[in-house]
Amino acid sequence: MNSTVNEAIAVSGVGLHSGKKTQVRILPAKSGEGRYFVRVDLPDNPIIRAEVASVNQTTLSTELGQGKATIRTVEHLLAALIGIGVENARIEIDGAEVPLLDGSAQEWVKAMIQGGIISSSLPLGSPIVEPIWVRDGDAFVGALPASETRFTYGIDFPYPAIGNQWHSWNSTLESFEEAIAPARTFGFADQIEQLQKAGLIKGGSLENALVCDGQKWLNPPLRFKNEPARHKLLDLVGDLSLLGTIPQGHFLAYKASHQLHVQLAKAIQDKYRKA
Repeated sequence: MNSTVNEAIAVSGVGLHSGKKTQVRILPAKSGEGRYFVRVDLPDNPIIRAEVASVNQTTLSTELGQGKATIRTVEHLLAALIGIGVENARIEIDGAEVPLLDGSAQEWVKAMIQGGIISSSLPLGSPIVEPIWVRDGDAFVGALPASETRFTYGIDFPYPAIGNQWHSWNSTLESFEEAIAPARTFGFADQIEQLQKAGLIKGGSLENALVCDGQKWLNPPLRFKNEPARHKLLDLVGDLSLLGTIPQGHFLAYKASHQLHVQLAKAIQDKYRKA
């Protein structure tokens, strides 16, 4: 198991929502320190821990905060770290949003492997012993007892190019690097103007997101037939990484969101803290 990175890894790019360029440096951390961000552009270099208690908001991405310091769109980087077995990492960043890169976790994983990390499996925590569910209308996410850890994600959109699709991933049978990391974030052409007026997706483009106009993708080809479902699964892995380790269990989601992902992480944390 890769408890930490071997050497400093530097990656830079543009943030999805801010449109601003930032640089990230992933540095070794001691055993037990966990994964945490350091805002090196702010006075006193405030630390923001990658844990459930740090979640500030979940509008179209997951944002963490400590005091006045925040860091947005952390889910792809955190998914990459836990997906290849990195439990401890100091993540220095010179801005308020993690770069989107190509919209997936693939570039993060490549950079880490080039930096000497050997891709490993998910670091697992205690097993889920009874079902935990979080619902919002017909959307839900749950954690179920299972003999091995699996993620299953379903999405359903009223756009023929996407429709209803599912993906199930067993981390012991398929590597995160090959099966999940390459799946890119996606959006809809008819929502871009509205989101940009709301101050969101200022850095979004056809280079860092799959864009659908309803009938077709504007920037094919897809990396997987069900790439959108795989990307939502990637987001879930990143959000659940805020628990520190992923509990052994089957995580099942349908039409869920960052908000529901984080609510499930909180429910798991609350239950096992009380146990």
